[in-house]
Amino acid sequence: MLHDNYGINEKGHLTVGGADAVSLAEKYGTPLYILDTDEIRAKCREYKNAMREYLPEGSMPFFASKALSFVGIYRLINEEGLGSDIVSSGEMYTAMKAGFPMEKTCFHGNNKTDEDIENGLSAGVGYFVVDNTEELQALGEAACRRGVVQDILLRITPGIDPHTFAAVNTGRVDSKFGSPIATGAAESIVARALSTEGVRLCGYHCHIGSQIFEADPFLRAVGIMVDFAADIRNKYGFSPAILNLGGGFGVRYYDGQDEPDITGMIKLTGERLGEKCAERDIPAPVVFMEPGRSIVGAAGVTVYTVGSVKEIPGFRSYVSIDGGMPDDPRYALYASRYTALIANKADEPCTEEYTVAGRCCESGDLIGEGMRMQKAERGDKLAVLVTGAYNYSMASNYNRIPRPPIVTVSDGKDALAVKRESYEDLIRNEF
Repeated sequence: MLHDNYGINEKGHLTVGGADAVSLAEKYGTPLYILDTDEIRAKCREYKNAMREYLPEGSMPFFASKALSFVGIYRLINEEGLGSDIVSSGEMYTAMKAGFPMEKTCFHGNNKTDEDIENGLSAGVGYFVVDNTEELQALGEAACRRGVVQDILLRITPGIDPHTFAAVNTGRVDSKFGSPIATGAAESIVARALSTEGVRLCGYHCHIGSQIFEADPFLRAVGIMVDFAADIRNKYGFSPAILNLGGGFGVRYYDGQDEPDITGMIKLTGERLGEKCAERDIPAPVVFMEPGRSIVGAAGVTVYTVGSVKEIPGFRSYVSIDGGMPDDPRYALYASRYTALIANKADEPCTEEYTVAGRCCESGDLIGEGMRMQKAERGDKLAVLVTGAYNYSMASNYNRIPRPPIVTVSDGKDALAVKRESYEDLIRNEF
């Protein structure tokens, strides 16, 4: 079942966080996002405890809310004592509506607009993660007009390829994000930041990619960033108080993938940081991390209703569902692999192989190909596992299909967190 929060009950139904997924689908309709908040809390605590034990005092995780952003998730994250990584004024607004303390946020983005900058300053975000010199200048000028000094981190590109999907690989020199060390751009933006009025340079940020299952890429990033920090200290006299290592920890989507040892990887990262800082005679900075997928991914399951089963002899068999790329675009974007099953037959053997097709008028509207599961029939409930990250947050209204609701479960009890969109919602802003 991939993760401990999934199970099978006495009816033979899939359970998520102890709740019957089939019963929830009947109660709330399909497509339906189910989110196990107990699983999310457990992951938050694992990060928080590991960072407290193995990293310098004051180190903390910031939830990467691009993975899953709605009002309720910010409340939960705040209750668990995490900060939040936000990447737009929309995420900022959502967090503020939840009462999230904005001083515990890092504001990202490779092209913050003037409006974004003003919104961030007005909201009192903790740190702007500055991506480029144009943003640095615009932020400094805006802060000076307000008579404030804004804390910043500089996004530095360390030049690491962690061998993940190209679409989620962000640490290479050739990236739209940040200032690369190899070209001299990183040193240049540090020098400029140190002389820019209206901002206070607090440290550096780097993010090397996503779906990383081993510690080695993070250890290499630590080595490169500490060397960079030491060289800057020697030349400009500035030592970073903060090193933000970004996110990237993976999550298990299918059998054959290993579940990353989060605590063990953080322990190794802390050891490498201590060794490298001692080697370069630089004070060990506070460490921020920005996990997203690894906190919410396994907490989520999406349930659909099967509409048809079509066999094309000599080719393949299709199962068509009442959702698809509007609520889960990851296969269409990245060919991301999932595990699926017939939720109302979860105790039966997986004897069939299907391509799971969405309902959109688009040949690429698929959830997966060659997926082994139980025999499907019209009316069955098909569940796709590990959909807590980058599903609701990337959902669209393609083909004018309303987005599904989110139902949270805790200790087996369910609650509506996001209501299903109506057709009226689709035209609400139209004239």
